[in-house]
Amino acid sequence: MGQVRCLDRLSKTRRLDVHMLKASTPTQESVVKPSAKARPRSATRGPPRLDPTQREAIITREAVAFFAECGFEGQTRELAKRLRITQPLLYRYFPTKEALIERVYQEVFVGRWKASWGKLITDRAEPLKSRLTQFYREYAETILTYEWIRLFMFAGLKDLGLNDRYLKMLRERVFEKVIVEIRAEYGRPPIAQLPITVLEIEMVWGLHAAIFYLGVRQYIYGMPLEADVNSIIDAKVTTFLSGIRCILPAKSRV
Repeated sequence: MGQVRCLDRLSKTRRLDVHMLKASTPTQESVVKPSAKARPRSATRGPPRLDPTQREAIITREAVAFFAECGFEGQTRELAKRLRITQPLLYRYFPTKEALIERVYQEVFVGRWKASWGKLITDRAEPLKSRLTQFYREYAETILTYEWIRLFMFAGLKDLGLNDRYLKMLRERVFEKVIVEIRAEYGRPPIAQLPITVLEIEMVWGLHAAIFYLGVRQYIYGMPLEADVNSIIDAKVTTFLSGIRCILPAKSRV
C-alpha cells in the first residue's frame, strides 16, 4: 500500500514542474497543419530548453517530495520517470544519488534555517519567555511539515549522517544559547565559569523534542492535533521554564 501511495501521489505544484521538464509536442488542436508538401521533417519540436539553474531547482523540488514519500530507498530511476526525463539527464545535474541527497539536505534542513533566530533567542530586551515562545512558534512553522518531518525520520532510519550534522547545528545554534539565557535569567553562574551540564542539555532536548513530536503525530502516525499549535507551544515553554531552575547550578556565593 505504501509503494502504491509512493508511486501515485503527485501535488499540483509538482505537476507544473514536471510539465516544464517533459517534452512538449504540439497537439492537433493547437497547431495549424501545413500541407503535406510544405511540412519539412524537421518541423517536430523538441523538449523545451530550460536554463540549467531552473532545471536543477525543479529536480531538487521533486526530489524533496519524492524522498519524503518513498524514503531514501527510493530509486533515481523512478524519480526520473516522475520528472519525465531520462536517468542520464538526472545524473548530468547530480552525478550520484548521494549528491542529490546532499542537495535535499541543504534545501530542507540548512536552507530553511533563519539567521534571525539566534538574535531572537539572545535579545535580552525582551523577556525570556517571550523570546522562547516566539522562536519555537517560528521554528514549528518551518519544521512541522510533511516533507521536513518525514525526511528527518527517513534519514535517521537510513543512517545517512544527516541527522548528526543537523543536531550538532541545533545544539550550537539553539540549545547552548538557551541555557546561557536561562542561567542569566535566574542568576546562575555563566558557562565561562561553569560549563553546561549534561542535565541542562537534556532538559532543553525535552522541550525541543516535544515540539518536534507534534509533527511526528501528524505526518508519521496520521493523527491530527486537537489544539492550536501555538497554544501547545505556549504551554510547553511555560512548563519548561517553571521546572528548569531546579536542575540549574546553584547561585554563586559572594
